[in-house]
Amino acid sequence: MAGPALVLLVVLFFLPVFAIFAIALTDWQFGASNLSFVGLGNFKEVFADEGFRASLVNTILYVVIVVPGTIVLGLTIALLIESGKSCRAFYRAIHFLPFMATLTAMAIAWEALLHPTIGLVNQTLAGLGLPTANWLRDENTVLPALAMIGIWQNLGYAMVLFLAGLKSIPQDLYDAADIDGADLWLDRLRTVTLPMLGPVTMFVFIVVALKAFETFDTVQVLTQGGPGHASEMLLYTLYRESFEYLRTGYGASVAVVFLSIVVALTLIQARVMDRKVHYQ
Repeated sequence: MAGPALVLLVVLFFLPVFAIFAIALTDWQFGASNLSFVGLGNFKEVFADEGFRASLVNTILYVVIVVPGTIVLGLTIALLIESGKSCRAFYRAIHFLPFMATLTAMAIAWEALLHPTIGLVNQTLAGLGLPTANWLRDENTVLPALAMIGIWQNLGYAMVLFLAGLKSIPQDLYDAADIDGADLWLDRLRTVTLPMLGPVTMFVFIVVALKAFETFDTVQVLTQGGPGHASEMLLYTLYRESFEYLRTGYGASVAVVFLSIVVALTLIQARVMDRKVHYQ
């Protein structure tokens, strides 16, 4: 009974991964009819490439901003909605819409919002007497701007998961906390809500981190990795090397490094967080 699923797994996952590893050991260029075996030459070039190191640092900084921001804001909104008495479905739908929307279209909308002269963001800041910025063309602001879009995109997904987790917490635990003297909302949050949301938080952390590492659409639409390499991410580097410069062997080596980093960090996250999670 598991045969068809195993066949699909081999054909759609294991064979492509094996092909990427094999291509990474060659100098093959996309469309070329011949290739040569270069061993680990591509990997040596990858780690010596300043552009790759810049994209790696940018990706890590992006993940460091997006993941905590998404979790904190998603949980906050879920707590506010759950504590409300009316219009819960409306607020859930409003916050979940960005996750359902086409990111490319939304990126174009954000490009208009972040326009240095006519964008709503700068007009609002100027109206409040605050400094404005050329968000997508300044090396100091482009990465935070992309991270803000990333948080906005993933916020609804995290909120829905936290809402489901909040509904699964037994009321008896809150009653017991009240009897023990934890009657303030902060005490209830610290002693009941956050520990019981441990499994959901771990799941959200891993999923959002993976999505953050795979960021490509907003970079391609808004910045193309610029200015300089200030907003270049690993997946954009992979795309550029493989399909713009047609250096398929080099691009495959970038893919191998990217896959290794993602798998390693996922395992570390799961192992570290699993020790702090309470299952009931």
